[in-house]
Amino acid sequence: MQNKKQNNNRIDINLTKQIQQAKTGLKGNVFAFTGSMSIQQFAASIKKSVSEIIAYYFKKGKITNNNTILNEEEIAELCINFDFDFEKKAVVNETNILANLKFVDDPADLVKRPPIVTIMGHVDHGKTTILDFIRKTNVVKGEAGGITQHIGAYQIEYKGSKITFLDTPGHEAFSAMRARGALVTDIIVIVIAADDGFKPQTEEAINHAKSARVPIIVFLNKVDKPGINIEKVMGELAEHNLTPEEWGGNTIVIKGSGLSGLNIDKLLESIITVAEMNELKANDKRLAQGIVIESSVDKGLGVVATLIIKTGTLYKGDFIIAGSAIGNVRLMLNDQLKNITCATLSQPVKITGLNKTPSAGDHFLVSNDKAQIKELARQTEIIKTNENYIQPAINPDPNIKTVLMILKTDVHGSLEAIKTMLQKINIENTSLHILRAGVGAITENDINLAKSAKAIIVGFNIKPIKPVRDIADQLQVKILFYNIIYKLYDDVAAMLLGQLDPQYEEKETGEAKILQIWQHSAVGIIAGCKVTSGEINRNDNARVLRDGVVIHQTKIGSMKHVKEVVNKATTGTEFGITLENFNDLKVNDIIQSYKLVEVKREFK
Repeated sequence: MQNKKQNNNRIDINLTKQIQQAKTGLKGNVFAFTGSMSIQQFAASIKKSVSEIIAYYFKKGKITNNNTILNEEEIAELCINFDFDFEKKAVVNETNILANLKFVDDPADLVKRPPIVTIMGHVDHGKTTILDFIRKTNVVKGEAGGITQHIGAYQIEYKGSKITFLDTPGHEAFSAMRARGALVTDIIVIVIAADDGFKPQTEEAINHAKSARVPIIVFLNKVDKPGINIEKVMGELAEHNLTPEEWGGNTIVIKGSGLSGLNIDKLLESIITVAEMNELKANDKRLAQGIVIESSVDKGLGVVATLIIKTGTLYKGDFIIAGSAIGNVRLMLNDQLKNITCATLSQPVKITGLNKTPSAGDHFLVSNDKAQIKELARQTEIIKTNENYIQPAINPDPNIKTVLMILKTDVHGSLEAIKTMLQKINIENTSLHILRAGVGAITENDINLAKSAKAIIVGFNIKPIKPVRDIADQLQVKILFYNIIYKLYDDVAAMLLGQLDPQYEEKETGEAKILQIWQHSAVGIIAGCKVTSGEINRNDNARVLRDGVVIHQTKIGSMKHVKEVVNKATTGTEFGITLENFNDLKVNDIIQSYKLVEVKREFK
């Protein structure tokens, strides 16, 4: 009853009043537009036939139809082709209103909110290790190749003040994710390893921070290592207009160590001080609004989205829109994965209840106007569907080598980053086309599409269950699996060159299903399993799948049959198993064992 009363007292926003119409179309020799539109809409606006535009793209080797959506660059290109000038007009409509909401609050309703802090910097400079020390957990060991692959959101309390942290990936392929982190953040901490200095992503992180126009704090990490040249790094900072305070500038530079915790307290104190100086405030009496940090699909829970609340309070049961996804909040978890019924300013939460996965970076909004929200979702979905589907072009030149791909990832952030990265591959006389890109397990539909299109399937942190793998084997569909993004990039580039020659390839040896879990005081979690295919060997590597998604990779710790230690278990055998440095096992999880075999692979 209390939640319902609080929900009714929260301030809703009038979406209709915020929609601004703009005059578009051809006036004289100038075509005015507000954003993407279909070929049919564009043709009608400039009084040309749809067939003229379709023919224009056909000559360029691209198949289109009257419903094909034109982006801004394509509209400009067509205007030039038809001898028109063009003008992009800013407008708030159904497709962009969530990103352009304006809130008018009574100053008396504004309260202090925790700062949202983004950690940025070059790969392996220690960003996650710093957060690891702050949170007293161990995230680094669970990351593939030691690289953060997703955006993590965590909230801590220090001396009575809350701070929300975003840990952004450091690899260059995730620049889009770092950019979104900058847009949602209040303060940016740039981590630079004292023993490594400035690197490409260091400069890129600084550019993102400056574009976001938010305060910057520099944490000079690993200062306890021998042979470092701190003055050189300080000079590089000055060259990038981040002159340290001790050099007479305005940039806070903290010298410390994420590994030992040296001066982490000074970092937290500096964050609190900068936040207080900037007087961060918002209205917690509103219906919630904020940003989607990440999203994924869980077979048991459905769509799971990580949100950060910028304004208002979010309650369990709220009706929410995020991008083109809508639904009622069914389950809400805090960053410690504990059930909560409400969340407020700057708090990161995981929710379920949306009807589809929103994209990382989408804005979300709670509203009582369900009819308006559903229309917003419908309009947004029309745009997204056309922009996200990549139509393979007709290639009249037989000398152009084309690779067709279906891409599946575990979460949306990775999907977007990998698509962006692959589109940057530019190799003469080659072409890469992504037929389908999505989040979640590789399915039979993916296999069938790959077969009919003669495409390969690339899975990132995704492994199909055995029945799906069997279909792929029967249809001779190639599936490539990755958990480190730069390895994926290198292999795809090599594929286009026809020179893919990896040193090792995984050879799966067996698969077992967890039937029961025991807690042992000495060894931790013991999983009672049954081998469903192949054989599990004591010296194999192992990965754990939950609902078709890889949640961890490690090595087998020990194996027993009844009370006897065994070195292998064959199909149909029940046995007990422990995994090295991993205890988060559940009944029905799948354990796959594999070896790394040196091979040569060729793609034709």
